[in-house]
Amino acid sequence: MQRQGPAPVTGSGVPPQSPATDREAENREPEEAGTADSRPEEREAERREAPTGEAAAGESVGPEAGKPASAIPETRRSAPAIPEAGKPETAIPETAIPETAIPEAGKPAPATTQAGAPAPVGPEAGAPASVGSASRPARRGRLVAALRSPDALNLVPLLVAAALWLWALPGIDFRDIEEFGLLDRFPLTFYAALTVLTCGFVLTLRRAGTVPLWPATYCAAMLVALKAPPAILYDTVRYAWASKHDAIISRLLHEGTVHPGRELSGGMGAYDQWPGFFSLDAALVRAFGVDAAASFINWAPVALGLLTVPVLILVYRTFSDDWRLVWTGVWIFQLANWVGQDYLSPQGFSYLLYLTVFAVVVRHFVLPGSAGTLRDRGTLDPAAAAVPPPTTTRQRAIAVLILLPVVATINASHQLTPVMLCATLFALCLTRRYRNIGLLVTSGAVMLVWNLTMGRELFLDTLGTLREKAGDLLGNSRPGFAGDPTGPGPELVGSANVLMVLALGGLAVAAVLLRRKLVRSALPLVLAAAAPLPMFAVNDYGGEMIFRVYLFGLPGSAFFAAAALVPAAGAVSRGAVIARRATAVALPVTLVAMLAGFLPSYYGKEGMHYAPPGETALTRRAFDRAPEGALILAATGAFPDAYYRYDHYERWFFTEQEVDENLRMLKDPAGYLAGGIPADRPAYVILTRTQGEAVIGEGYLPEGGFDSLRGALKRSPLFQVVEENTYGVVLRYRPTTGG
Repeated sequence: MQRQGPAPVTGSGVPPQSPATDREAENREPEEAGTADSRPEEREAERREAPTGEAAAGESVGPEAGKPASAIPETRRSAPAIPEAGKPETAIPETAIPETAIPEAGKPAPATTQAGAPAPVGPEAGAPASVGSASRPARRGRLVAALRSPDALNLVPLLVAAALWLWALPGIDFRDIEEFGLLDRFPLTFYAALTVLTCGFVLTLRRAGTVPLWPATYCAAMLVALKAPPAILYDTVRYAWASKHDAIISRLLHEGTVHPGRELSGGMGAYDQWPGFFSLDAALVRAFGVDAAASFINWAPVALGLLTVPVLILVYRTFSDDWRLVWTGVWIFQLANWVGQDYLSPQGFSYLLYLTVFAVVVRHFVLPGSAGTLRDRGTLDPAAAAVPPPTTTRQRAIAVLILLPVVATINASHQLTPVMLCATLFALCLTRRYRNIGLLVTSGAVMLVWNLTMGRELFLDTLGTLREKAGDLLGNSRPGFAGDPTGPGPELVGSANVLMVLALGGLAVAAVLLRRKLVRSALPLVLAAAAPLPMFAVNDYGGEMIFRVYLFGLPGSAFFAAAALVPAAGAVSRGAVIARRATAVALPVTLVAMLAGFLPSYYGKEGMHYAPPGETALTRRAFDRAPEGALILAATGAFPDAYYRYDHYERWFFTEQEVDENLRMLKDPAGYLAGGIPADRPAYVILTRTQGEAVIGEGYLPEGGFDSLRGALKRSPLFQVVEENTYGVVLRYRPTTGG
């Protein structure tokens, strides 16, 4: 009801509300009710807990009277001001004047403070317990809601896995490695941590499209969990070839230059012909202010793995809009990358650059008019991405100039990766989409110029072997060892390697056959995976070709293996529904199985990768004892510090040959070695525990052959024991006492 004229003063001394204020209050009521209803849990808790009575209810005056106190926002409970006599009433913002309690008739007015604000009455005075108890259920409800949130569900497995992993780390008995490597030295909590990480990753895939940070976090955590233990625990350089590269970097730092034309024992001159990677590492040693690369060398697998992840994401996102597929592909790539080329090596570094060039090409080298129907969503697989926008000839030419330093760095660092890059670019030219002849010609020209200048010596030697090696598919695809590994540990590693290849290949082939539409849009990944295969017809790359072909085909294989495990989310057919239900079980089971295959493949031969400080000290004393130009003999070069001061000595790793020849050598080891030592050449033999693990693990000698060799040399009058301890033995050749 509206009132007319000036507002009269009531007996209480407070004027009634003006019409405008009434209307504002009426208009505010639905708004305030909505505000109260937006927090039903807190309002219900306050209604249950708040005390009754006038003081506790906080009665209101005016249009808000009769409404529950909990429905009135605190900033709006203010009594209107009394207008001065003779002046019209003006609207005053309610939040500007504090609320004043109005006593009922016959009741005393409440006490006020000096500032005019009402003093707390009843349970409001002195921080009442009822207010705190009213807020506790609300806080408890918010806590329960937070714990049930998707982010909390994603965080809990990560924290559990981290706790288990940190608990397991001190229990890894790496100093007493036997025939199964670290497999029987990892505590059960270590395996539990990896399993929990895998399950947590699968959970994050449910919201991978909206919150991709969680799958990324799990991928990084798994990478660290798998490959950081040696970097944290080991007190020497892991992996003999990493120790070899440390020696090359140290020599480069000492001499300040390279000598491409200088011939060094054991083919070490080739590292002076491809010095790009080692020059970069020498600069890092200077920048970090450390004595040698050995101080950070064991962290290389973690660093290179973390740098590879964003490049893989760029590649996979080019061909798929489904974040579940992208992250599963990255995860499978990590588990399938067991070949051991991610250490501090030219291959690991140049492989990262190779993937970078590939990512730029597939995203920015699309020819105009080549996409056809591949931008029509109706013709694509539900998980496929549309072809990237085309680029003009000028844009592609600029991109070639930008990539030129990267291509040059690849050629300056490694011999094989430029060949693989050219093979991949040639395969991409088979499609209309990426027929970029200019980039292929540029990459081939850079490779040819480097091989004919800096790498001339090794390039000509390699050409000389083509007559013998070319076309020998079986010989070139043979693994690096001369025979079959002996012993349960090496045999387990060999079986795990084969099963990993079969599992990855089987999943990838299944996806190629079943998801034809995805193959059409992601055809460049199929071609990139197949491009290295012709290398089997060219060379064996020192018994390493099979591993390098696998490595360069891995990005495409991992993507399609993931496609077999992550069905399209948008499909609604009966077959698609069945596939989704089947893969809900198959995905975690397969990822755990691949994890079980990775561990023996990567850590099953750790006995030949880790050498205690006592063994490396023994090796260095042997080299320091030998005179300049002496011949150093060892069963194999696969032991740490085998190339210590490599430019001062000749080396002969006498079991790295055909098995039949080694069996002949075992009949008379002393006489066999004496026959290969030049006259008047001082010679020393170094036999260490790590060598014994290597010759058995690589199949050079039969089981027990290394112990037989060591015993025969110690008994022979042709060799004198110079030093012997639990880590190995050093012998000096004595030709004057021989018969």
